[in-house]
Order: sequence, then structure tokens, then C-alpha cells
Amino acid sequence: MILKLLTHISRILVGLLFIYSGFVKLVDPIGSQYKFQEYFSEGVLNMEFLIPYTLPFSILLIVVELVLGVMLLVGYKPKLTVWSLFSLNLVFLFLTWYSYTYNKVTDCGCFGDALKLTPKETFYKNVVFMVFIVILIVGLKYIKPIISNKISAVTTYISVLLSLAVVYHVLNHLPIIDFRAYAIGTDIAEGMKYKDDSDEIPPIHDFMIETDDGDLLESMLAKEKAMLLLMYNFDKTEKEGITAIAKVAANAKAKGYEVYVLSASYIENLAATQKEFNLPYTFGFCDETALKTVIRANPGIVTVEKGIIVGKWNWTDADDVTLK
Repeated sequence: MILKLLTHISRILVGLLFIYSGFVKLVDPIGSQYKFQEYFSEGVLNMEFLIPYTLPFSILLIVVELVLGVMLLVGYKPKLTVWSLFSLNLVFLFLTWYSYTYNKVTDCGCFGDALKLTPKETFYKNVVFMVFIVILIVGLKYIKPIISNKISAVTTYISVLLSLAVVYHVLNHLPIIDFRAYAIGTDIAEGMKYKDDSDEIPPIHDFMIETDDGDLLESMLAKEKAMLLLMYNFDKTEKEGITAIAKVAANAKAKGYEVYVLSASYIENLAATQKEFNLPYTFGFCDETALKTVIRANPGIVTVEKGIIVGKWNWTDADDVTLK
């Protein structure tokens, strides 16, 4: 009876954890892509040959994580589910142990940007949940479908389809829920302040508009209306996207917006580039990681009013940009 009770408790806890962990990453799979790029980089696991495959790998892992949580709760194929959870958590356990031991990746991204844990906290969280999963293995015979095998199967298939639909939407637009420090409604200046004389890094950092005339960030934050065109890597920016945002920028300029183009790339012949893409605006340098954090698009559009972010769009939604 005790094992049966522990199995049911573990089933609920592990199932809900994997669903939550999968969901907060599902709404922003590009964030997980960036995290795996960090793990596979030369300075960490030195597996750079895997970096081109990080997006499909991230999507697969996220969907599997969420669906396994659903399968555990509804009781679909319990043996496959439990051993898959064990294997997946073993991978997470290794990655978080590596981060904790060697201090290589200070945020594993286990809960996306929704919940930040230190490497130590994340590692011990996975240790605890490994204990719960071992209980599930021992009490496997007590894991039964909640209603019937057929309903459990249908529920599982629906969760797969819904997960893929969400991923498709997010990759073509922007994250459904923005957990990052640059969400709509954010006061950028406030986000850059250190709290209570603490040494803790503020949520917004490394954000700048560096030009030959210095950093224009403070000037931008004082503008009544400003538009930021963000291209974290100019060479990788979709040219169709540049055409789309150039049209929006022209409309914004006509309505009194100050327009800035931010990139982490060095542009050798700036004047020629501005003319070629019809972007006769202020070009500024900004840290690539900061730009990737601001918006999951390359290029992307952000509107700011008196330092507060009021709108964000992927270039694919350029026609939907609202201007005052």
C-alpha cells in the first residue's frame, strides 16, 4: 500500500513537472536552441558539429518532454513512458551536473526564461526527481490508464499535435508568452537598475546603441516614440525580412518615430548598406546575446515610448505593426 501511494504521488509530481517544463520552453523553442548552442560550444562540451541541428533537436526534446508528462498522467504505455522519463532525466542530470561542477553554463534553461535556477539548485532538483522516477519504476504495475487505453492514446496524440502546432506558430511569429526581461510593458531604464545596492546583475544588461558618437541608449529612452529594427547577425538576416521592416520604418519615420537599426555585426561599408536596403537611419552596435534576448526574430521590430516597450513583431508580421 505504501509503494502504491508513493507511486501515485510520484506520478502526479513528475507528470506535472515535465508538462510545465515542456510548456514554458514550447512557447519559446528558439530560447532552447540558443541554450544548446551554448552547451555544444567549444568552451563547454566542444561538440560544435551539432550546433547546426540545435533547433530541431530542441523542438524534439521539448515536445517529448511535454508529451511524456501527459502520457504519465493519463497512463498511456506506462513502461515506455517511465523508462523514457528515466533516460531523459539522466541526460538532464548529466548536463546540470556538468554546469554545477565546472560552472560552464550558469543557467541550464530547464524552465526556459520562466523560472531561473542556479546550476546547483537545478542539479539537486534533478536528483530529487530521479528518486521519484525510480519509485515509478519500482511501482510500475500500479500505473494504469485513468479511464481507458483508447482515451489515453487519443489524449497523447492530441498533445503531440497541439505541441507541434504551437511550435509552428511561435517559429513564424513570436513566443506566445514572453518570459524575458524585454516583455511588452517593460520600462527599460528600470530593468537596468541594480536593486538595493545589490551586486546581482539586473535583468536588462549589455543593451546599448553604440555609435561613433557614443552610446545613444539614454537618448533613445527619452524619445516620445522610437522604433528599433533588430538584426543580431546581419549576414544571417533574411533579406526578405529587411525589405519588410524597411517599409514599416519608413511609415514610422513619417509619423514622427526616431528609428534605430541595431546589430551585433560589423558592417564594413555602412553607407552603401543603408542605401541598398533603404535604411537611412541611425545604425548602432549591440551585444548579440542581448539582441537575441530582446526579440526572437532576425530581423525584428520593437517600438518604444518614453523608454517603455509597447510593441514587438517578427518581420513576418510587419503588416500588423501598429503605429501612433
